[in-house]
Parts: sequence; structure tokens; C-alpha cells
Amino acid sequence: MRLSAKTDAGRVRARNEDCCDAGGLAGGGVWAVICDGMGGAAGGDVASSTAVRLISETIRTSYQEHMGSRSLKHLLVAALDNANTRIYDLSQEDPALSGMGTTAVAAILAEDRIYIAHAGDSRAYLYIGGSLLQLTKDHSVVQAMVDTGQITQEEAKFHPRKNLLIRVLGVGETLEADYCEEEFPPGSILLLCTDGLTNCVDPDEVPGALSRAGFDGLAEELVRMANKNGGMDNITVVAVENS
Repeated sequence: MRLSAKTDAGRVRARNEDCCDAGGLAGGGVWAVICDGMGGAAGGDVASSTAVRLISETIRTSYQEHMGSRSLKHLLVAALDNANTRIYDLSQEDPALSGMGTTAVAAILAEDRIYIAHAGDSRAYLYIGGSLLQLTKDHSVVQAMVDTGQITQEEAKFHPRKNLLIRVLGVGETLEADYCEEEFPPGSILLLCTDGLTNCVDPDEVPGALSRAGFDGLAEELVRMANKNGGMDNITVVAVENS
């Protein structure tokens, strides 16, 4: 498997509160995690970096080759739970960090399957057969409105409350992370990204970016496109190809 990653502050924000990490696992697998922090003068930085560090540590130390689906689900959900508890505790201990939180999407790719746990509106997509499939569903006010038929998916793209989240790490003592898994056949690509990308680059544009830049330049090309379209937020992209 191959990795391509890029994070950027964008053109408007002074600080990059996104954080990401990725690496290899026993037996040729790969793990990846991205977080988009929020809250307070320094809270976003602390929340996202703490979450990435703890989730990464849990995956690296707990993963074993040939783990089954149930074990991998438990590993990923526990990783997000542990990070949630630590971020919440930090926010209670330091008034300057009160109210901080972070999105998170963490993935393990092994034996031609993808295993994902997430909370918030950072997303996971699967590029397969020339099409891009969204694997995660945003935990946001606007997505809830789409689910209940109050607005359409197209209206959601421009809704003024689109950035209001209903589930993130660190704002409560407990966390209900969502989990999913998918086939990951050779030649397909997993794309993890923060909303700094999806708010500026339509998913339909990803195949064109891949065609222009190739896999090795995909993350950098998508960040460039987001900045060209305004770069209103921090932008992070991690891509993994089953080569």
C-alpha cells in the first residue's frame, strides 16, 4: 500500500488546527487518522494533536496481524473513546481549554478491507472503478436535517449552519463513535479529509485531480485546489492506495 498526505492552514486561518498521522502495520497493513480541532485560543490545537497522538498509539500498540472484524471494530472505537476521555479531562482541568473538541476519522486497512471509526464531519471516501463513494456520514445539524427530509443534500452544501456539529471528541464524558467497513480491492484508494477540503472542492473533482497529479501528488493537488477556491479553513488530506 502507498500513502499520500498533506495538511495546510489554508488562506484565511492563522493557525492550522488540523492534525494527521499514518503508518504501516504488521503484514503490510496501514493505519491513518485525521482530526480537525476547535475551541478556545489554543484548544483546537491541543484537542486535535492529543486525539491523533492517542489514537495512533492505541492502533500501533494493539493491532495484531489477522485480527478479525469484531476485534478491529473494538480497537478503533476504543481508540476514539480513550482520546475523548483525555481531551474532556484536559478541558475540565484547564479553563483556557474549556469547550475544546475535535473531529476524528481513523482507519485500518488490512487484507483488502477498510475498517473505520469516526465522529464529526471529517470524512472518508473510497475511490473505486472511477467513482468516489462517501463512506462516513457527517455528525452535523445540517446532515440531521437532510436525514429527516427538511432540506436536500444540495441545499445542505450552502446551509448557514453546515459547520454546527452534534458529535465530536472531547465535549462530553462519553462518545458514540460510528463504525463501518468496506472491501478495499487492489487499485482502489481510501481518502480521508477534513471539511476544509470538502467545503471547497466537490467530490466529483477528485478523479480529475488524480488524473492530473497521479497518486503520489493527489493530496498536494487537492489542497492546492481547495486553496484556489478560497482556502477558508484548514485543509488536510490523507490518501491510501491498495497497490
